[in-house]
Amino acid sequence: MTPSPTLLGIDLGTSSVKVMLTDAAGAPLARSTHDYPVDRPHPDWAETDPATWWTAVRKAVHDIRQQVPDAEPAGIGLCGQMHGVVLCDGSGAPTRPAVLWADARAQMELELYRRLDPDVGRRLANPLSPGMAGPILAWLSGHEPDVVAASRSALQPKDWLRARLTGRQSAEPSDASATLLFDVLSEGWAEPVVAALGLRRDLLPALLSHSGEAAGNLTAEIALELGLPPGIAVAAGAADTAAAALGTGLLAPGAVQLTIGTGVQIVTPTRPPQGTTLPAAPVTHLYRSATRDGWYAMAAGLTGGSTLSWVRRVLDVGWPDLYAAAGRSARSDDPIFLPHLIGERTPHLDTAMRGAWTGLSTRHDREALLYAALEGVAFAVAEALEALPQASGRGIRLAGGGTTAPAWRDLLADVLRVELHAVDVPEASARGAALLGGMACGVLDENDLAAIAATPTARVAVPRSAPLLEERRARYDGVLAALRDTG
Repeated sequence: MTPSPTLLGIDLGTSSVKVMLTDAAGAPLARSTHDYPVDRPHPDWAETDPATWWTAVRKAVHDIRQQVPDAEPAGIGLCGQMHGVVLCDGSGAPTRPAVLWADARAQMELELYRRLDPDVGRRLANPLSPGMAGPILAWLSGHEPDVVAASRSALQPKDWLRARLTGRQSAEPSDASATLLFDVLSEGWAEPVVAALGLRRDLLPALLSHSGEAAGNLTAEIALELGLPPGIAVAAGAADTAAAALGTGLLAPGAVQLTIGTGVQIVTPTRPPQGTTLPAAPVTHLYRSATRDGWYAMAAGLTGGSTLSWVRRVLDVGWPDLYAAAGRSARSDDPIFLPHLIGERTPHLDTAMRGAWTGLSTRHDREALLYAALEGVAFAVAEALEALPQASGRGIRLAGGGTTAPAWRDLLADVLRVELHAVDVPEASARGAALLGGMACGVLDENDLAAIAATPTARVAVPRSAPLLEERRARYDGVLAALRDTG
C-alpha cells in the first residue's frame, strides 16, 4: 500500500523558525519551533546572521523526523519574514549579516524615493519605510560599497533559504512586491527605481511566476544535512503574511483578518491594481498573495504584542493578568495610553513616534494602567482599520495567538465596532507554506487549495454600546495629536 503523501512547511520568522509536517490536506502531523536572536549592534539596526537561521532549520527538521520517522515529504514549501535583505556571493554564501524589516538605518535613503517621478513612485503602490529592501540596499550601497561589490545577489530571507535548499537563486512576487523595488502594474522589478537608487540591477534575481511554482529540488548535500531524501520539489514560497492568509483560508475579496502578534496586521484580499486607482501617497500596503494571480491590501502596525509585552514586563504581570484587565469597565478618569514605543506604520508612517501614559494621578493603580494599555493598543488597531477602506464596516476574522483571551476580544469588538470571528489555525504561515509545497510537487492544484484552505470560523465577540469608549477614543486622538505636535 502506497503511503499518503506528506508536505513540509518551513516558516522563517524574525525570531524563530516554525516547521510543520502536514498530510496532503494540510492537517498537521508534527511541529517544531526553534528560536534565534535578532542582533542590534547599533541603535535602529536589526540584523541576524543567516547561519543561525540554518542551524535552527536543521534542528527543527530533525525534530520532525524524530516525531514521524517514516515521513518522506513529497514537497517542501517556504515562507518568511518580509522586506529584509540577504546579500550573497555567487555560491549563495552571505557576505554580511541579513538586514531585517525592523531596521531603521535607511531613513535618509527615503529621500531618493521622494524625488522619483510621481508616476514612477505611484506604481510602487506602497508607503515608504526604511525597513524595506529598496532603502536598505541603497544604504548598503552607500555605506558598505566593498561588501556590495563582492555580492552577486540580494535575496529576501526565505529566498535565501530556498537557495540553500536547491542551489538556485530566484525571487517570487509576494515578497518582491514588498521591497519598494516592484512595479505592481507590470508585475516586475521597477527598473526606473533601481536606477534612481543607484543599485546594481544584477543584484535582483529573476522572478518566478507565483508562490506555488516549483523552484528547484532538494540537493543531495542538503538532503543529507536534513535527513531527508534528495530531489524533493521545493516551492517558490511566499511572504509570511501571504502564507498565513492561505493557511487560514483568507482567499475571497471582502474577507478581513486581524492578527495581533509582535505587530498588528489587518489583511483583506483585493482585486488586481489599476493604474487609475493607485494613490499618490498610500498609507496601506498592496502586495501579491500566495495564490497564482491574487493580491491583498494590508494595514500594518507596530503596536501590538511587542508593546503589550513591554507593559507586562514593566508592571511585572503575567499574560493572563494583563488580558484579564480588559474585562474591567472603562472609567472616564482612566489614563490614556499611547502605544507607539518604536514608532508606527499605518496610518502615521512615523518611526519617531513614542508612547506615553497620560493623565496619571495618585488614584490610579496597576490595573488602571493595564487597562489603559490594552485600550490604547485597541485604539491603534482601530486607526489602522480605518485607513483600509476595503475593510470598512465588515465583520473581522481573528487569527494568531494574540487575540484568544475572551475579555480582550470583547474590548477589541467594542472599540472596532464589528463582530469578531475566530479562526483556529495554529501556525498558519507554516501550514500555508506546506500547501505551497503541495502545489510544487503536483499533489495539489489551485482548485484543491481553495477547498482545503477554507477554514470555519466561530463568532466570539459582538460589539456592545460603549459611548464612554467613543469619548475616550476622542481623547486618545487629541493626546496623540498634541504629543506629535510637540515632537
